[in-house]
Amino acid sequence: MVTATGRRVSRLPSVLGDSLVPALLLLNVLTTRAPHELPVAVTLTAALVLPLLRRRRAPLTVFGAVAAAAFVQWLMDVQLPADVALLVALYTVAAYSGRRGTLVAGAVVEAGALLACLRWAPDGAFLTPFVAVTATAVAAAVLGVNVRTTRAYLAALKERAARLEQQQEQQARLAVAEERTRITREMHDIVTHNLSVMVALTDAAVYAQHRSPDKATAAMLQISETGRQALTDMRRTLGILRTDEPDAERHPLPGIAQLEVLVDQMCAAGLPTGLDVHGCHGHIPATAQLTVYRLVQEALTNTLKHTPAGTDATVRIRCSAEAVTVDVTDSGPCPPPPAAAPSGHGIPGMRERSAAYGGTLQAGPLPGGGWGVRTRLLLGSGGAVSA
Repeated sequence: MVTATGRRVSRLPSVLGDSLVPALLLLNVLTTRAPHELPVAVTLTAALVLPLLRRRRAPLTVFGAVAAAAFVQWLMDVQLPADVALLVALYTVAAYSGRRGTLVAGAVVEAGALLACLRWAPDGAFLTPFVAVTATAVAAAVLGVNVRTTRAYLAALKERAARLEQQQEQQARLAVAEERTRITREMHDIVTHNLSVMVALTDAAVYAQHRSPDKATAAMLQISETGRQALTDMRRTLGILRTDEPDAERHPLPGIAQLEVLVDQMCAAGLPTGLDVHGCHGHIPATAQLTVYRLVQEALTNTLKHTPAGTDATVRIRCSAEAVTVDVTDSGPCPPPPAAAPSGHGIPGMRERSAAYGGTLQAGPLPGGGWGVRTRLLLGSGGAVSA
């Protein structure tokens, strides 16, 4: 209802403008013609100007009606100011129709100008009025074409703006979806790893509480520290940990330097793990280092969860100026099964992290037994496809 009202209001100026020209021309005839000339003059003027009321809706039809009325007027040898209606109709055709319609209408007006000048031009003065009428007709047509071109340009700008707005909305939705995927992946890795370590440490503390209270106490302290680390990582992932908080300084963003702490955690949880880092990692971006840390963390967590006691693991990191190679292997007799969870969890999540830096994750059983996870993260222009 509001839309229909808005359209009526927007059309009101056009309707008033289209009605003004016929009203003025009819008023001119009524005030300038002699009484005995009024019937013919009023009838011809009405035939010329009244079709203009619908010129925007049917420009070619209106032009044909006005041209026919003008031809009848020429046959009756009556001169009227209402002939300007033919120029208005020509302008409307040029403004609302295509090039072909404009050319046809212009040719009709030019033929009418020729007939009118032949009949009504003073003797010896044919050329001047004909040139003047032709110039006026050309000006009306050119004005109409310019209006049509401007309207099309503005419509194209509006369409482009709407398309850009739609693209921005789509990009915003994609950004939100990517952020949700990132948070889900981070939360999965953080919760799965830390809970697995805490469960293993708790079992060890229960087992050792009577035989070796010191070891049980150390395990409980390790559980407490692991829980604090998990809470800090979760708060950082959710974006509520400020850089000036003590926890942010105590637990920096995990990277290659923190792999030693991770390995110590796994050893305390019952998974003997060796670490070999070759090459300097100071030049590696923090986001790439976080990816390396999460890949190692997930691989070791899978080993801890899916292999029996007595299994050991080895982490090898190779750093260069162009790439970082991550290689995690274990000696478990039964390799951990591939994750069946949706994308963003387990091995699928590791593949996503690796693909973000142009890497292809290889995860599967080793020829001599055990399980291996290997990938190569690119640090050049081909890396960091998505953070």
